[in-house]
Amino acid sequence: MQLSDVPDLAHTRPRAVHWLATATAMAAVVALAGLLQPGAATASQTGSGSPKAADPGRAPLPAPDPSGVDFPLECGGVGTTVTKKASGDIDGDDNPETVAVVRCAAGSGTPPNGVYVLTRAGSEGGRARIVATLVDPADKLTVGPDFAVRDGEILATLFGYSGPTVPSCCPDEEQRVSWRWQNGAFVRGERPVARSV
Repeated sequence: MQLSDVPDLAHTRPRAVHWLATATAMAAVVALAGLLQPGAATASQTGSGSPKAADPGRAPLPAPDPSGVDFPLECGGVGTTVTKKASGDIDGDDNPETVAVVRCAAGSGTPPNGVYVLTRAGSEGGRARIVATLVDPADKLTVGPDFAVRDGEILATLFGYSGPTVPSCCPDEEQRVSWRWQNGAFVRGERPVARSV
């Protein structure tokens, strides 16, 4: 047997205190790993215009909340009001989007509406962000009560004016419209106007 020229080191002889310190350190590492788990992996196709479907078994993210979004309306300091909102999976990624109807928070009158599509920033469900404007407030349209998201389609009745002499209280034009996500964009379509019998 050959003897080592290096003197014996204290840590080469295990003692109970060493085992206790090692066990404590390992428990801390395991506990920290449990708290800092990575999120679900996601991937998206670039250039195809079609969204990546959510991973099977992963729960969909909650619909985006429009309450903290800075909408692009010029309201002269009075702020904005979300008058209607509807949620549903519009782009086929198994996560809901929110469509918000927004106007200036005017005390009276009929301010025009903006219609915005919101999604979550990032794959982990970050803050809501605007990804599309379907109706610009500059178009001076208001959205009727039948606003909805159904089967991946956004449905609305828009009221407008045939000219500048029409009073803002009494729109004289009606458009029943829909939007559907196709080839990486929202495509607007017309719906037939309901007829009374």
